Amino acid sequence: MRATAAPEEGNKVRLSVEVDESEIDEALDEVMKRLARDVKVPGFRPGKVPRRVIEARMGGAVALRGEALREALPGFYARAVTDTEVDPIDQPEIDILAGDESGAVSFDAVVMVRPTVAIPGYQGLVVTLPSLEVGDDEVKAQIDRLRATSGELIEVARPAIDGDQVTIDIHGTRGDGEGDDSDLDAEDFLYEVGSGGVVPELDDQLMGGKTGDIFTFDSTPEGLDQSVSFRVLVKDVKELVLPEVTDEWASEASEFETAEELTADIADRLRQRHISQAQMALQPRTAEALVELVTEEIPEQLVLEELRERIHDLNHRLESQGMTLGQFVAATGRGEQEFLDELRVGAEQSVKVDLALRTLVDEEGIEVSDEELDEELATMGERLEMDTDEVREQLERAGRLPAVRSDRRKAKAMRWLVDNVELVDEDGKPVSRDDLLVNQGEEDSE
Repeated sequence: MRATAAPEEGNKVRLSVEVDESEIDEALDEVMKRLARDVKVPGFRPGKVPRRVIEARMGGAVALRGEALREALPGFYARAVTDTEVDPIDQPEIDILAGDESGAVSFDAVVMVRPTVAIPGYQGLVVTLPSLEVGDDEVKAQIDRLRATSGELIEVARPAIDGDQVTIDIHGTRGDGEGDDSDLDAEDFLYEVGSGGVVPELDDQLMGGKTGDIFTFDSTPEGLDQSVSFRVLVKDVKELVLPEVTDEWASEASEFETAEELTADIADRLRQRHISQAQMALQPRTAEALVELVTEEIPEQLVLEELRERIHDLNHRLESQGMTLGQFVAATGRGEQEFLDELRVGAEQSVKVDLALRTLVDEEGIEVSDEELDEELATMGERLEMDTDEVREQLERAGRLPAVRSDRRKAKAMRWLVDNVELVDEDGKPVSRDDLLVNQGEEDSE
């Protein structure tokens, strides 16, 4: 068999395939064996039906040959795809040009292929990461949270402000006047102004309220489909007074002897958190920056295939948890179409990343050695509880080994890109890779 590939318009390729008559005869013999085994003819044992009888039952020799071609052409097409290294993304349109009745067979297969996208400027790609710097306000906020654990509530005569603690009696009555309203009543309820813990209107009323104030308002609490009339009595207003930041307080509230040591430790912990956040953001943000370089229109077939895989994987995970996809979507509070639209956005981004990385592989000449491929197969074998040779055999039989090598190349391309992009924070200041390695180095040494 011989095959050549030539580009066509619309991101398609025409495969021109010639199959020798001997290979067609082999395919015809395979069909004959199957039919002789499966066809039941009175007077003949299974597998012993003569060819002339089978031909007669099939409608003649040409019809039998047509059946053989129908079964064999997908295999010949698959071999042609492998030989020409074409990467199809849709079903082919096959047209037999010669040999449908006798002799060698020639056919064309026109198929849409995976496009090659441009990634202009990838060598100067800039990726923005969360800042590694720790602001004084962040440190102060953490210290204030620690101070709040030993703070004291002091009653005040002034109007309530955001963050004050107020003691209230609250009574709610449903708009229809039916049902038990006890779940809407509370006495001596300690509430933080501005927390939004009941309904937004409560915070609006309490802001500026004083001890003894009584006010009413209507609202629809979350989870109810009817309005509720609320009546609220403010019984007192308290301010949370925080302790002074002193060495004495620091030694009581922490393992440190001085406030300076405590402050330094908090700042260091916050910086480690910032570094971890930047480390986790590095690869996804690099992928996002790479996708921004892709301006070509993406074939719908690739997006739909990725979307189907995502839905399949989600269904599988949900089934293991005893939940259906419909139940999951309902639990998110979104409509089915809204949910699918969100999945589609992610699928399209994933396809663009895939195409961009394939281009990067070609641009940088990134290859995967046989040793690296063996390592990947060994890893897959451990996961599947199979030895490496079994994994290789199954992948080769399914024609998936080239895809595994391609995935490994793309992973190497992503690592290359992560190592070579320019890193800045939200203010445009350079981010040092050495700083990003701080946490990793500490973890490796432990």
